[in-house]
Amino acid sequence: MAAGSDAMKTANIQILLAALALAAPACSHKAGETAETPQTVDVALPEVDSVVIYHDYPGTLAAFSTADIVARVDGYITSMNYTGGDFVRRGDVLYTIEDRNYRDAVEEARSALATAESQAVYARDHYAALCRALESDAVSRMEVAQGRSAMETAEAAIQSARARLNTAQTQLGYCTVRAPFDGHVTINDYSVGAYVSGAGAPVKLATIYADARMLARFGIEDETYLGVIRSNIEQGHVDYTAMPVAFSDSLPHRYTANLDYMSPAIDTSTGTMTLEAVVENPYNELRAGMFVSISLPVGNEPHAILVKDISISSDQRGKYVYVVNDSNKVVYTPVQTGGLVRDSMRIVTSGLDADSRYVTRALMRVRDGMTVEPHTVR
Repeated sequence: MAAGSDAMKTANIQILLAALALAAPACSHKAGETAETPQTVDVALPEVDSVVIYHDYPGTLAAFSTADIVARVDGYITSMNYTGGDFVRRGDVLYTIEDRNYRDAVEEARSALATAESQAVYARDHYAALCRALESDAVSRMEVAQGRSAMETAEAAIQSARARLNTAQTQLGYCTVRAPFDGHVTINDYSVGAYVSGAGAPVKLATIYADARMLARFGIEDETYLGVIRSNIEQGHVDYTAMPVAFSDSLPHRYTANLDYMSPAIDTSTGTMTLEAVVENPYNELRAGMFVSISLPVGNEPHAILVKDISISSDQRGKYVYVVNDSNKVVYTPVQTGGLVRDSMRIVTSGLDADSRYVTRALMRVRDGMTVEPHTVR
């Protein structure tokens, strides 16, 4: 029995070894097949195009025009005809100030003018009569001279009375405070019933901002200014009418700026030049004091290398892309980049050339040195 059992065990072991021997080549073949099949990755060649080169500069927004709304007469505020933050039109009445004394002054000035005009009529008639009487020697030349002096004094009195009337009417007009231009008005500093003493010195009531158009103020280095001048000379005119504008956070709409002012001098303490650009504000999203970034065109690059922005990664060493070489191996390639073009393409200033096949997506699935099967995409 024991000998038979040993013979059976030996037979089973031999069968198992034979099965393993048959299976081993198949498994080895599958493992080799997996190791030898490279991963397919999408690659593309950089685009070569003529692009505008931009430098970004920080700046701030200011209203195109700003003015203080002031009281220029003495009196109690009788009405305020807006709510803080309202948009008002040029000529809209914002405040009224008690005007009784100023109306009385106007009436008094009118009466004085009427008296002066009446006296002037009498003085002219009297002088004319004296001149006629002189022809018959009925009066002396001295009397005629006195009559002429009286007439001229009366004429001067008319001019003085008219000036006092104009002043009184101007003062009365100050009792109605109007918006000097279209814009948004701040909250009032004085409420209805408050007394203001604006005759001696104007009293600020509020501030109005003409913010349908904004000014973006920023500074550039003198080296950049010289570079811009050089680019204009060598490459022709650079367009400054639609410079991209970015904000600390995204806004629902896009904005561009039109260069409007360049300082005639460079600040020697900072080595910078102040520039201003006009930004249209049709959606009323922009406010004075907002921080912005202005992309100033500084020249043209006729043969710029462009790659898809999503293909660029970064680590502690900087920005890089994965390039597939002629042996279909992935190569970690550091790059230097410039601005964004057409919303999705990034300028590469160094690290790539026009023949570099770069990986466009699935960057997490590739690594430096691995063998891949490149699939060229546009």
